[in-house]
Amino acid sequence: MIGIIDYGMGNLFSVSKALERLDVDYCIGDRPEKLEDVEGLILPGVGAFPDAMKALEEHGFIEFIHEKIEAGVPFYGICLGMQLLFESSEEGGNTKGLGVFPGTIRRFSGRTEKGEKYKVPHMGWNQLELHRPDHYVLENVGEEYVYFVHSYVVETGDESILLATADYHQQVPAIVGKENVVASQFHPEKSGRAGVQLLENFCKKVGKHA
Repeated sequence: MIGIIDYGMGNLFSVSKALERLDVDYCIGDRPEKLEDVEGLILPGVGAFPDAMKALEEHGFIEFIHEKIEAGVPFYGICLGMQLLFESSEEGGNTKGLGVFPGTIRRFSGRTEKGEKYKVPHMGWNQLELHRPDHYVLENVGEEYVYFVHSYVVETGDESILLATADYHQQVPAIVGKENVVASQFHPEKSGRAGVQLLENFCKKVGKHA
C-alpha cells in the first residue's frame, strides 16, 4: 500500500488516477495516523513553498516524514513536493524546508548571462539528461521529454543527488535521489510514457521493500 500525503496542497486526483492505472493499492491521508502502516509514501505539491511548509506542520506531517524516511520507507516527492525536501526556499522570503537534501530553492532569474530575457515559468516539455541511468527509478527511462511547470528551481552543490537534469538557461535538477528518497521537479503523472515508467519503478521498489 502506498500512502499519498494530503496536506491540502497536492494534486491528489492526478496522482491517485496514475496509481489506479498501474493497478497499485493506495490510500490518501490528511493525518499521520492514517498513513502509519503504508509501505511507501508520495508527497505531491502545487503552490507556494511557505504555505506548503505551514500546511505540513498544521497537519502534523513534518516529524512523520522525517521518521518514515529515517526508517527506510521508500519516498517520492513530486514538483513542490520535491522542493520541500530541500533545506530552504527564497519564495516569499526565506523559509526553512525539510532538509532531506542540501540546497536552496530560488526563482529563475528570467535573464540569461548575456542579459537576454527568457520566459518564467519554465513550462512545457523538456528533455531529460540522465546522470545516473543505473538508478532503479530510471530503469527503462531514456533521455525523454517530460512536462515541467515551475517558476522556482533547486540550486544545490551536491551533484551526487542529481539523477537527471534538464536545461532551461541553467541546469535544472529534474530527478533527485538519495538512499530511499527520490523526487522529480516535473509531474510524472502528466509526463507521458517516461513519467508512468518512473512511477511504476517506484511502486516496484515499494513492493520489494514491503
